[in-house]
Amino acid sequence: MCMDKGVYLLVLHLPQAHSVGVGALGEFHFPAGWYVYVGSAHGPGGLDARLRRHRSQQKALRWHVDYLRAVADGVEAWAAPLPREWECAWAWRLLQWPGVLIPAPGFGASDCRCASHLVRLPARPDGDLVRALTDGAASRWEGK
Repeated sequence: MCMDKGVYLLVLHLPQAHSVGVGALGEFHFPAGWYVYVGSAHGPGGLDARLRRHRSQQKALRWHVDYLRAVADGVEAWAAPLPREWECAWAWRLLQWPGVLIPAPGFGASDCRCASHLVRLPARPDGDLVRALTDGAASRWEGK
């Protein structure tokens, strides 16, 4: 899938617990488990460039998710060519999902009023969860 600009969900797996310093946000304890991060890519390179960057573990730490990604496995990404405001809409929906925990308040949300753009889920998220969260708008990203 090749998309220009849009919104995405990044599914991460942390095989063991880690305490991670997340830039100016501070240090947080991340239990082992499954995480979903909601982001958007509306700058140069769009979604493909952003998601390729998230796939890489060798990069400068710039965004909150980069700090967690340094210790977590990037499992998959789902994306849709939607306007930036959908990032917070998806994050809000994700925060309402049964069983989610907020491991780091303010994570990924330094430019909005959301509680967090990262949640820990009780189990690996599947396509049904993603379709429900995104009203079927997101497709699995298959980058090169």
